[in-house]
Amino acid sequence: MKLFGLGRALAALSFFTPHIVLPASALELDPTNPENVRDVAKKVADDLVAMYAHVNFDGKGGNKVLSGIPGLLTYEPYYWWEAGAMFGQLVEYWYYTNDSSYNDLVKEGMLHQIGEQKNLMPRNQSKDEGNDDQIFWAFTMMSAAELNFPNPPASEPGWLALAQGVFNQLHSRWDTEKCGGGLRWQIYYYNPGWDYKNTASNGGYFHLGARLAVYTKNDTYAKEAEKAYDWMDQGPLLNEKGEVFDGSDVLKGCTDADQTAWTYNYGIMIAGTAYMYNYTNGDAKWGDRLQKFLNQTDRFFPKQNNSTMTEVCEAHALCDVDQVSFKAYLSRWLALTTQLAPFTRAQILPLLAHSGVAAAQTCVGETQSTGPSARPTRNLCGNRWYEQGYDGRGGVGQQMSALSIIGANLIQEVKGPATEGGGGTSAGNPGLGGDDAEPPIYDYDQITAADRAGASILTMLVVGATLGGGWWLVN
Repeated sequence: MKLFGLGRALAALSFFTPHIVLPASALELDPTNPENVRDVAKKVADDLVAMYAHVNFDGKGGNKVLSGIPGLLTYEPYYWWEAGAMFGQLVEYWYYTNDSSYNDLVKEGMLHQIGEQKNLMPRNQSKDEGNDDQIFWAFTMMSAAELNFPNPPASEPGWLALAQGVFNQLHSRWDTEKCGGGLRWQIYYYNPGWDYKNTASNGGYFHLGARLAVYTKNDTYAKEAEKAYDWMDQGPLLNEKGEVFDGSDVLKGCTDADQTAWTYNYGIMIAGTAYMYNYTNGDAKWGDRLQKFLNQTDRFFPKQNNSTMTEVCEAHALCDVDQVSFKAYLSRWLALTTQLAPFTRAQILPLLAHSGVAAAQTCVGETQSTGPSARPTRNLCGNRWYEQGYDGRGGVGQQMSALSIIGANLIQEVKGPATEGGGGTSAGNPGLGGDDAEPPIYDYDQITAADRAGASILTMLVVGATLGGGWWLVN
């Protein structure tokens, strides 16, 4: 994820240009009525897919990718990772609703990310792909395996194999030279953020390992997941109260952390501990850790916002195009946790129902947005769910977040994740991705000292902004 930089700032200014909203009626969600939830989810999903492709909503085909590049969101300033998260959301939408209208489109986009070396590092993303970016695509492949999404052709690796390949690459990047371990935010040293070890990458490694352990029953994944958890727990990213912080500066020896609380970081850790709880047949250690994380999520359901899910940056309308999608991941992983660790249902299900209703009422019909990518929409969803109606801040992240919390209310209608030997059909390859080759588009001998110095300066600026600038979100 790329949250900083002049380009991102300019994009954010453009993104938050007010929209014109014509009179419309909002969607009404009844969490107790599965048919109603499916109907509302369908309306929201239609618009999400329309942000990626021209779609015939009757499901009869005619889809055309807006960018011309399957799997990418290029008409707005969306990074590669968010497209991966969107496809994961659409895989889950299919599973919850049994609506396969978008499956061919989704499958095509996923297959285009496999890359020339079968490592989820496609050539057109290799310049600035970070560990957390790759991890989010791996989450999507893992969901496809767990939910038995239609498999790739035999000539391509299976969804499980692709997730295993990413895990192998992350294992090879584990850095013991700085801070005693951990993954850096970036894969390559010349990218801003190289000297930042963040929760999205390290928690993502933990989370992915736990999922692979449950699916394959291979204890090696569980041991690696626990290694990643212990490194985070012994450093500044986690504390004994169950708080989850964003990341830490390698140049300072990882002695402190940016303490900004983001929903998606909590979601990553909650689901990861739930998978480990499930894998260990209810080990109290993992149950206690899971409960501590869950207890800290009260901050995302503040009473002043009618106990509705809220991102910290919403108070002053400072969320960028990445951050408006974060609630999607907490929503999907809270729902999944109720299957993996049933003792959490009484705490989680009411939250999903309440915020689902709140999110749906921000989705208004027949709106018209302005700007270079203006298009009529049927049910565009807003960012602030605790406000009445649409707040004029729609986009892929907002639509995905609304779809996630709405669809999460179907979690009791579907089976839990499949596994090898437990209904799973995805082909694996535990050795895939082990070479972790550098992207072929660069001649590394041509990277000059000036380039390296520039990258170092940018990294310091990024980390400085991260560790020193979180206060503006809440003050």
